[in-house]
Amino acid sequence: MRLWKLLGLAGLAGVTATGVVIARRERQRQAYTPEEVRARLHERVAALEEPPPPR
Repeated sequence: MRLWKLLGLAGLAGVTATGVVIARRERQRQAYTPEEVRARLHERVAALEEPPPPR
């Protein structure tokens, strides 16, 4: 019975930690200005248009 309690608490801690990480990323994402978002999108598109390096 004690093992199940520990597993439950560990699961709850994992869910809580995941929520904290998601909330932090969302705050960082919302902190971008429209110009910064546009610049980042242009960088991503430019990176996709570049040919991959030869192997």
